[in-house]
Amino acid sequence: MWRAFGFQPYRSEAFRLSTDPFFVDKVHDVVRLCLDPPERALVLCVDEKSQIQALDRSQPVLPMVPGVPERATRGYVRVGTTTLFAAFDATSGQVIGSRHRRHRAAGFKKFLTKLDKESPAGLDVHLICGNYATHKTADIKKRLLARPRLHMHFTPAGSSWLNLVERWFAELANKQIRAESTNQCQHPRETSAPGSPPGTRTPSHSYGRRQPTRSSNPRLILPTNY
Repeated sequence: MWRAFGFQPYRSEAFRLSTDPFFVDKVHDVVRLCLDPPERALVLCVDEKSQIQALDRSQPVLPMVPGVPERATRGYVRVGTTTLFAAFDATSGQVIGSRHRRHRAAGFKKFLTKLDKESPAGLDVHLICGNYATHKTADIKKRLLARPRLHMHFTPAGSSWLNLVERWFAELANKQIRAESTNQCQHPRETSAPGSPPGTRTPSHSYGRRQPTRSSNPRLILPTNY
């Protein structure tokens, strides 16, 4: 009977209606930037993925052999967390990333400086961002005034799906983060180490509840550039 009448009670879908009063204008702005970017300008989709967990399996992962897939236990040990700021260039597919311990405006401020330095000179840089308070603090506004070639564009409230970097975050989580096992979680230090060139970042110490004795992949460290 289900097949005859097209019933599928085991399926469900979710939706969310945006209450942003400027929803249409913001959608037009974001779509226009992606499909028809301004001349001599770089368009980057920017966001952050917070609370990325570094997990190690409680037992060694059994490798794949002929006729048998790779097998891993469901038990895991939490090693630490990190926050990844990323800027996705929809034209070239390149990503600029930066890792921080916490999701704060100070980290986003440093990430804006990184984007300004690594973007080609002579080009305006348009940043498509979400509506997090991190993106709209007084310090961020001052940083944008000091770097006039950076232009912020915001997606409508409740419409993060419009930001292409979210699709990249999903691919990163499905194909790398969830499939890996690690016993370390490292971050770049906020200041340079003694004797290192200006602007150089060095890995900080690992932290967590305990260090497992065995791991199939002992060092899973997200790179700062992709």
